[in-house]
Amino acid sequence: MSVSRLLDQLAIQAGTVLAERSLMLATAESCTGGLVAAAITDVSGSSGWFERGFVTYSNEAKSTMIGVPAKLIRDHGAVSEEVAHAMAEGALLNSRAQVSLSITGVAGPNGGTPEKPVGMVCFGWSNRITTRTDTQRFKGDRAQIRRQAAEHAMRGLIEMIRNEE
Repeated sequence: MSVSRLLDQLAIQAGTVLAERSLMLATAESCTGGLVAAAITDVSGSSGWFERGFVTYSNEAKSTMIGVPAKLIRDHGAVSEEVAHAMAEGALLNSRAQVSLSITGVAGPNGGTPEKPVGMVCFGWSNRITTRTDTQRFKGDRAQIRRQAAEHAMRGLIEMIRNEE
């Protein structure tokens, strides 16, 4: 069952732009726990454009599954654009995909700090040539923050692919 009608629509749009360009996608998700991958695989035919999804919830998983350096996590924290960048690139390096997205953040209700409050989410999008990052601050409860993060990640993916033309 769908978490968000908008997320479903974004997954369909992403599938269309990926399929039109014969691109495969890999995802690396932390605070969303596979929400993007679930929305994507709800789309019939997604096996034609979705290569794999990594759920790297713990710091150890970020390091062992997609090669995010432990020192980078120690120096910047798991919720940082630096780690989101490394996650997006790590998803590509550990897959056959040509494009990737990553999400790492504080979904709450616990875990926030003054520097990294609940609702702060960092994103990465990579296409094997360039990697772009972004940080957003979402409001709401845990489910709302996770949904908004997944939607933002999908919008960024679609934008990155369309801007390659």
